[in-house]
Amino acid sequence: MTDAASRQNGRRTRAERLEARVTAEQKRLIERAAALQGRSVTDFVLTSVQDAARRAIEEHNQLSLSVRDSEAFVDALLDPKPVNDRLRDTVRRYRERTGV
Repeated sequence: MTDAASRQNGRRTRAERLEARVTAEQKRLIERAAALQGRSVTDFVLTSVQDAARRAIEEHNQLSLSVRDSEAFVDALLDPKPVNDRLRDTVRRYRERTGV
């Protein structure tokens, strides 16, 4: 289905469904937060979940190094080891295989 075909009255049609069981206390909390923002519970929940999903993906995609690894990385940048024959051979084979 094209993007235009999936829209209805300027909005995307929602064909998929998510369900969750919540406690009465959780429901009241969510309803109150949505009301304070002047939004429907559905809009509040979807926006909150999307934001959380984006943050989770972004955090996953970030490179995290231990202090030791960070120091080793910086040391390698500031004081690189001299190029040896093995590295030259590796670069040559890479360029031959990739056409770079």
